[in-house]
Amino acid sequence: MTPAKSAKASWTGCILSVQPRIRLNRSFDQRSHSYLGYALRLEGAVDGHEGVFSVGIGPAAQAKHEFQVGDEVEGLAVAVADPRTEAVGFYKASGLRVIARGEEFAPSGPPWNGLPPDLPTYRTRGHRRLAARTYEARCSTCIWGCRMPVEMIIDQWKPGVKRYRYETFCYGPRSCRLYAAGATRKVPGRRGMTWEEEDWIDEEATSHRGEDE
Repeated sequence: MTPAKSAKASWTGCILSVQPRIRLNRSFDQRSHSYLGYALRLEGAVDGHEGVFSVGIGPAAQAKHEFQVGDEVEGLAVAVADPRTEAVGFYKASGLRVIARGEEFAPSGPPWNGLPPDLPTYRTRGHRRLAARTYEARCSTCIWGCRMPVEMIIDQWKPGVKRYRYETFCYGPRSCRLYAAGATRKVPGRRGMTWEEEDWIDEEATSHRGEDE
């Protein structure tokens, strides 16, 4: 759905997924994360235009309303200023209200569609790369999936020179039968250099967890 042009768009819909809203910053072999909140993907209408759309909310809003798949909700939001830095179409949500609760989901998965954890839990768990095709086909509703906007500084001596893309990750159990890593990620650098994020980085990031955690 194309973002509405008005400053504040009125929206309503049924939640298809609730996932962490995290921005990834890369500078060659260095990376950092900005934990912004949660991304709601919904089927409904924005200013009367029907379709599937996404809204970014803050951690406090999620803690208050405990949104999960199947809930009917409404609110106001602003179209994102720079789509390269957000994985949602709208943000700065306000006037949030739960119209009706969806069914309770069993804790078993995959995919896991219950209530997502708080952001510190995601940070502590760490993530593995997730193939984009697998994310779209199997993991787009799972609370452990995440599609991150990536901002890359190509030359540390010229921080204004940046490139953007999206990457998908999994915070879920290492034993998940739906998981597929996909190709390793390559990060461009100055003077045509390239750094490859190899498998051991994912292993190190999640090594503190058991296979079923």
